[in-house]
Amino acid sequence: MKYFMLLLSFIAITLAPFFGQIPIELYKLDNPTTVDYKLFWDIRLPRVIVAFFAGSILALGGLIFQSLFKNPMGTPYTLGVASGSTLGVAFAVVFGFGSLLSLFGFLGALLTVVILFALTLRLKSYQTNSLLLVGIALAFFYNAALMILFYLSDESQSFEIIRFTMGSVDVIGLNNTIPILLASVGLLLLSWWYQKELKLLLTSNDYAYLKGVEVKRVNTVLLVAVSVAVGVCVSITGPIGFVGLIIPHIVKTIYKKSAEQLMLPIFFYGGVFLVLSDLIARNLGSNSDIPIGIITAFLGGPFFVYLIMRKRN
Repeated sequence: MKYFMLLLSFIAITLAPFFGQIPIELYKLDNPTTVDYKLFWDIRLPRVIVAFFAGSILALGGLIFQSLFKNPMGTPYTLGVASGSTLGVAFAVVFGFGSLLSLFGFLGALLTVVILFALTLRLKSYQTNSLLLVGIALAFFYNAALMILFYLSDESQSFEIIRFTMGSVDVIGLNNTIPILLASVGLLLLSWWYQKELKLLLTSNDYAYLKGVEVKRVNTVLLVAVSVAVGVCVSITGPIGFVGLIIPHIVKTIYKKSAEQLMLPIFFYGGVFLVLSDLIARNLGSNSDIPIGIITAFLGGPFFVYLIMRKRN
């Protein structure tokens, strides 16, 4: 079953750039003067790359947050990073910085990280519950500020902001895939480096401390790393929901291993899930692509209800 899924996943990723509303002819892919060449190398392939590594960041970030917060409902947006990025993009749209949306989105996410961990330095001990509450408070504040920007915006600006919040992996050119690729690989390597510490933290913070783990430092490093990587992701794709929630649980169900042993599978299948979601979004026969966030919400919403009912039982 596992090897069959792996084979199907590789096939899906390989074939994904060739499917869309406009068919591509293979023999034209080596001719830079053809529309097929530009469509494949400048639009389809970058889109698949961004979808894969965005899904990888969100899935792995979800696993780490669920582990550190000891909460199966945790997502990489728990601390308000996505809300901060959305506010940054909305500010850029309303005040005329439309060419710098990704930069303002990342700055909004980075500001959130700075605020969160500046506040944690004032705590006597590392309390994840306190950090969680601060993240929720920031998200409410950002939503209020976003409503003010909606009030100040015109119709076209409001539509642009709303469209960003629906999520999209529509990028042009392979160069634009580099930031999200570096962020995802960096997060994977750092998570792998702290694999043993994460295994101890899964039991309890006190147990990890008795085993010699610097709990506050490790928690801070992992949460900052996830938040920065998610900030890079959201600034490019917008907030794409439910990937970080459902993929860790699905992979755990299939592999039946401890969380620290599933980093690579969750990283991989998070990417595959978002590639398949994007494939659905741009092949439903409409005149334009459906926002990928709508597809993931349709898939993730019922699963979220299932998790709540399972936890209750």
